[in-house]
Amino acid sequence: MDIIDMNVFPKLLCGWSWEENKLFELALAVVDEEDPQRWEVVAALLGGKKSAEDVQKHYVILLEDLQVIESGKLDHKLGQPQNYVQVVDHCTQSVCWTDENNNLLVQLDLN
Repeated sequence: MDIIDMNVFPKLLCGWSWEENKLFELALAVVDEEDPQRWEVVAALLGGKKSAEDVQKHYVILLEDLQVIESGKLDHKLGQPQNYVQVVDHCTQSVCWTDENNNLLVQLDLN
């Protein structure tokens, strides 16, 4: 199995702030995948700071990143010592909607 070094892994956040990424995530959740104007609507929900083309490219990058992560090819140790052991506790509950998520969604102008 090939391992991808984080130093050469595509930079997901390149050109996107944390807030823009969070708004992007929330916009994807509220805009219908079948909407022919999906990327224009998502771009508008980001406040017009990104074009529809930028938004669609960012989505493709996210899908590619997800494929790499799910394939197990991502070296996610991020420079931890070789003897570092990480215990993963698998959560059986779904992720809750937080106040922060709600506040970011309220910032979106859905009209």
